[in-house]
Amino acid sequence: MNSVSELSLWIEIPVAVLLVVSSLFALFGAIGMLRLKDFFQRMHPPALASTLGAWCVALASIVYFSALKSTPVLHAWLIPILLAITVPVTTLLLARTSLFRKRMAGEDVPAEVSSGGRSEGGS
Repeated sequence: MNSVSELSLWIEIPVAVLLVVSSLFALFGAIGMLRLKDFFQRMHPPALASTLGAWCVALASIVYFSALKSTPVLHAWLIPILLAITVPVTTLLLARTSLFRKRMAGEDVPAEVSSGGRSEGGS
């Protein structure tokens, strides 16, 4: 066996494992969405799964393309970093929108928190 085929095997195995782990995160996120009853409970599994799955795919991409080019290729980290910033913001906005809709419909939801710890009409 030559060293090129051995090197490629040592690169392909961790890349394949990371990609399978990423797909398992996606599967668990989908199962979590199906099994949980309420909108607020269903928000968490896909948010966590997409973030962790994206990190695994980015790491697999970095390992593979760094080995292919024989130099560190780190620009793939940009995708999970942006996802780590945007997914929580999107989740927060979805939760606030759902709470607003439930309040407008007159459903029993937690009270709105006033800004800065002050009462709405006080000085």
